[in-house]
Amino acid sequence: MAVEGGMKCVKFLLYVLLLAFCACAVGLIVVGVMAQIILNQANIQDATPGCLVPVVIIAVGAFLFLVAFVGCCGACKENYCLMITFAIFLSLITLVEVAAAIAGYVFREQVMSEFNKKFKQQMQSYPHDNQTALVLDKLQEEFKCCGAANYTDWEIIPLKVNGSVPDSCCVNVTQGCGTKPTEKSIHTEGCVEKIGGWLRKNVLVVAAAALGIAFVEVLGIVFACCLVKSIRSGYEVM
Repeated sequence: MAVEGGMKCVKFLLYVLLLAFCACAVGLIVVGVMAQIILNQANIQDATPGCLVPVVIIAVGAFLFLVAFVGCCGACKENYCLMITFAIFLSLITLVEVAAAIAGYVFREQVMSEFNKKFKQQMQSYPHDNQTALVLDKLQEEFKCCGAANYTDWEIIPLKVNGSVPDSCCVNVTQGCGTKPTEKSIHTEGCVEKIGGWLRKNVLVVAAAALGIAFVEVLGIVFACCLVKSIRSGYEVM
C-alpha cells in the first residue's frame, strides 16, 4: 500500500511535469521562431551550423510537445511501452537541447561574422532594392544604430545625395533628416555591435531558461522510470 500511495504521488507529479513540458515546448518554439525572424531580417540564410540552431530549437519544441502527449497517454493508461518510449524520447530531447546550446555558444562568433558580411552586402543593395531598404531601415530604427561598423559605412554607398545616410539613422526620424548628417543628429554606433550587444545581454536569460527546462526534463525522466518500475512490478496505480 505504501508503494501504491507513493506511485500515486509520482503519477500526479508526472502529470504536472507533462503540463510544464507543453509550456516548455511552446516556449522553445517561440524562441526559435524569434531567432529565425531576426536572422531572416538580417538576410542570413546560409546553412552555417550557427544559423541552423533556431531550426533545431523549433524542431525540438515540436517534438517535445508530441512526446508530452505520448507521456500523458502512457501515464493515464499505465502502459509500459508508452512510458518506456516517453522516457527514451525525453532523454534524446535533453541531449539534443544540450548539443544545440553548445553549438549556439561555439558558433556565436561565426554567426556574428556572417551577420556583418550580410549586412554590408545588403547595404550595397539599399539604393535600388526597396525590400532590402525596408529591412535595414527597420533594424536601424529599432536598435538605434547606423551602418555595419558605424555610420561612415554609408559613405561608400551611392545614395541619392552624396555624404548622406538613410533617414532611419537619425535620432529623430523625419523625411530628409539624413541628407546632412552630424554626429549629434544621427546614431553613430554600428548595427552589428549593437545587435551583438543585445544578444549578449539576453544570453543569460536564455541560459537560465534552458537550465530550467533541462531540470524539468530530468525530473520527468526520473518519474517516468519510477512509474515504469511500478508497472513492471505489477502494482496497480490508480
